Amino acid sequence: MSQRDYFEKDFYKVLGVVKDADAAQIGKAYRKLARELHPDANPGDKVAEDRFKEVSEAYSVLSNAERRKEYDEVRRMVASGRRHAGGAGFGPGFGQQGQGFGGYTSTGQGFDFDLGDLLGGIFGGGQAGSRGAGAGRSPGGQRGRDRETELTLSFADALHGVTTTLRMTGAAACSTCHGSGARPGTSVVPCPTCGGAGSVAQDQGLFSFSEPCPSCGGSGRKIPSPCPDCGGAGSETRTREIRARIPAGVKDGATIRLKGKGEPGRAGAPAGDLLVKVHVQPHELFGRRGDDLTLRVPITYSEASLGTKLTVPTLDSPITLKIPGGTESGKTFRVRGRGVSAHAAGKSPRRAGDLLVTVEVVVPCKLNKEQRKLLEQLADTESGEALREHLTTTVKEASA
Repeated sequence: MSQRDYFEKDFYKVLGVVKDADAAQIGKAYRKLARELHPDANPGDKVAEDRFKEVSEAYSVLSNAERRKEYDEVRRMVASGRRHAGGAGFGPGFGQQGQGFGGYTSTGQGFDFDLGDLLGGIFGGGQAGSRGAGAGRSPGGQRGRDRETELTLSFADALHGVTTTLRMTGAAACSTCHGSGARPGTSVVPCPTCGGAGSVAQDQGLFSFSEPCPSCGGSGRKIPSPCPDCGGAGSETRTREIRARIPAGVKDGATIRLKGKGEPGRAGAPAGDLLVKVHVQPHELFGRRGDDLTLRVPITYSEASLGTKLTVPTLDSPITLKIPGGTESGKTFRVRGRGVSAHAAGKSPRRAGDLLVTVEVVVPCKLNKEQRKLLEQLADTESGEALREHLTTTVKEASA
């Protein structure tokens, strides 16, 4: 997270809590929003996914006492800077890398300061006498781009988890210099023009601006002896194999983020991430509803009427399920703990899901002579008219 995020983003507003909210209130607000916005609950919803990232980012700062203190101090100092500027506020470009700030106090006296000077005391990056020269800022390396791929799993692998190998073709760290850009046996050195800051100062009267160093292009680095294979770029195009651990319980449509497995960064910056979208093949018997598995089992009319014991398959071993007499078609029985693993999707251990068995009474299309005779005997003992008497009564009352 960049220093600029600290004064551009109102994390309290993102979580919907007041500034003096305690840790319990912050945690409660985060859990509520995380449940509503989690990608598993909103498959394919990019807006919800972006909001989930914002909420997670806000919680990562406000739930940590030291980071929250730093965050509050930065925003207090920036707000103080606005007041000292006579209420003029900061322009749209304030806080951008290499951008200084100049203006007048309410008394008409000029002032000049740099974002690095403002934040350096808090984050430990400031250097005396380097105003406007990029003090406290990282050199101009660029994080590698994220890559995307897709993976299709069997139903069983999705429930139990699996380690698999993904093959990716594209930009990867140079196999000769391992991403440094320098010839093996040599190293990258700080740019002599900017001293590794990545920017140089340009003073214009009362204003002080910083711009990318013309010698290193803002990277803050020089490569005296470039790698002979990548020419100093630090990357090459090749096919690589990536080992990926897919957690147990992953759902169809879920996205797994593999940190640092995307394209390599430039000028020493970190690599991007690999986003793996998971597709789960349907099972021939089982369906899935959250952490529960579903199963439909046909039974006969006599089994439903008299009751019976069924042998029911599960993901592990068959079980015996007792069906009481008088069971209606469509009734669902719950078998505890026979659903999705208790360690699903990388979450902390919890109770496993259940197996939901729905019985369906099958009416035979064809009867043999013995079956027909027995059913006719049963029909003689039943009174369909009595079962439907309330329909006739209702019609008569409506007519009257």
